[in-house]
Amino acid sequence: MPADAKETQCLPFSDDRKDFEDASRGLVATLKPCVIKSSTTGRVVWDNDQYEFLQRECPPTANPSLWRQSQLCSIQGLFEVCPGIYQVRGFDISNMTLVEAKTGILVIDPLTSMEPAAAALQLYRTHRGPREVVGLVYTHSHIDHLGGAAGVLPSSPADREQIPIIAPKAFVEEFTSENVHAGESMLRRARYMYGSMLPKGPEGQIGCGLGMATSAGKNSLIPPNHIISKTGEELTVDGILIRFQMVSGTEAPSEFNLYFPHHRALLIAECATHTMHNIITLRGALVRDSRAWSRYLDDTLALYGNESDVLFSSHHWPTWGKDNIQTMLSQQRDLYAYMHDQTLRMINRGLTGTEIAEAMVLPRSLREAWHCREYYGSVSHNVKGIHQRYMTWFDGNPAHLWQHPRVEEGKRYVESLGGIDATVKKGEEFAQRGDHRFAATLLDHAVAAEPTHQRARSALAAVYEKLGYGAENATWRNFYLTGAQDMRKTQQPTSITKTPRPSKSKFNTNVSISEWLDKLAIQLDGLRAEEESLSIIINITDQNTCWRLNLSNGALTYRKLPLLLQQSGTQEEADLALTTASKEELFDVVVGKVGLDKVRREGDGDVLWRLMELVGEDHYRETALKSRL
Repeated sequence: MPADAKETQCLPFSDDRKDFEDASRGLVATLKPCVIKSSTTGRVVWDNDQYEFLQRECPPTANPSLWRQSQLCSIQGLFEVCPGIYQVRGFDISNMTLVEAKTGILVIDPLTSMEPAAAALQLYRTHRGPREVVGLVYTHSHIDHLGGAAGVLPSSPADREQIPIIAPKAFVEEFTSENVHAGESMLRRARYMYGSMLPKGPEGQIGCGLGMATSAGKNSLIPPNHIISKTGEELTVDGILIRFQMVSGTEAPSEFNLYFPHHRALLIAECATHTMHNIITLRGALVRDSRAWSRYLDDTLALYGNESDVLFSSHHWPTWGKDNIQTMLSQQRDLYAYMHDQTLRMINRGLTGTEIAEAMVLPRSLREAWHCREYYGSVSHNVKGIHQRYMTWFDGNPAHLWQHPRVEEGKRYVESLGGIDATVKKGEEFAQRGDHRFAATLLDHAVAAEPTHQRARSALAAVYEKLGYGAENATWRNFYLTGAQDMRKTQQPTSITKTPRPSKSKFNTNVSISEWLDKLAIQLDGLRAEEESLSIIINITDQNTCWRLNLSNGALTYRKLPLLLQQSGTQEEADLALTTASKEELFDVVVGKVGLDKVRREGDGDVLWRLMELVGEDHYRETALKSRL
């Protein structure tokens, strides 16, 4: 179960200062003030100075272990990892690494957004000289390791083409699929997980365990032009030799580690950081393979454990010394193996995921290792993720096959307990007894049944605060405190699933056609579309590809055709056939920048707008309606 403030008090806070020494080691310079703004709007996109309150003693409103972790993560500046390798830390949730080459620098993981990435590069140049970027590396397919690329690369596409942009196999596909398929819901949950709506302070957001927060600048996606596909592959960039280890399927579905043999330095991406990581994230994602994660770490230990003098990652601070590196790698390896194997052992004894999460206790050697503490991932939700991977959502209890949805269940609980006032009173009684977990359950039923009942909302907010203040896990704290904020800011129904949808922009033309068609299919209003039946063929000449879309039975399906549209005698029949010069032109047609009369078409152009009216994107629907007037 997750550690609370009382359990963590036995940790050696004053006796073990090694992490603080390592987090400050090699400091070259800090950014003063550490406030980064948009050059176009002046809006603050990153402010590390707002965490200065962490330098005070831990208050009763925070778990002391999490407070310590946040103190470490808030340390910012340019640091020397080893001669020739530098990191900028504290400018985002992630680190940006810079490796000095013969004529320039290799940039690794350019943060979440462009402005902090540009500021990190400028801090480096101020203290190390005006070296040009001669290579860019994305270690894995998460936005906080690629979104700032345009902030460090030349603005000219022609100049960018001369720079190797290196990524692991399936990088673009995995990035776009995660952001396309459930991206909108993930974004809403991420606001809770990272506490982005909370004020920064002892009673609010104090970090997220993996770093302080995500920056709020402009994102970019610059596709790679060099793909690494196997372990042992080597590449030399401007005199810098890099040896790669593929670790896809660990923390990200597309990921690799980098070893620099001339520096005896190992960049382990995000496979071993100074926290337990997520097997399943609270924001949502595919369940990760803890068994594979452990085995990859064992491979890393065998490949580089004896060859490395420094281990560093794209989060947190480095670890120096062969013995320390081997200890960290082996403990991280055993952490994921233990959770996996013990979860399976208890599954086979008949326990459910919730029961296993309650019973699971890590060995003392892992509990006492700071880098294995539950600051970002937790034993509780990781074990449930492992159970889900093997046993699905169902716990085997027939009573749970067809439960009522939350609101309907809440109404029935309230009725059974004698009404809303009696339910709230009972919830408050459990809270007074210290059972905040069950108090939250009862009070949530009350709020679900009567969302505007102020006493229920206030009582639930107070319970959430208690749970949040005691949590060692930063993402749990942020979820609880954001939930409390929701309960107090309005009497209207509010929940993680009912927050306003983020404003949407037109599709990024860097995504593949198949990913774009997936997005259309997911956003189709199936019941409105069930009476429609249509087919569209789209030929894109510069890609030499042809796609067929079919709408039937309320579902939009597609397939790639083997032959070009213009090949006479092989053309499939369709209600509408479009030929565009490029993917970009196709997108411009769909969003109304280019009229159908400007492209080659055969058939009824109204077919496209009939389809677009059924898709949830507002700009598509507006374009369709205007086009049909």
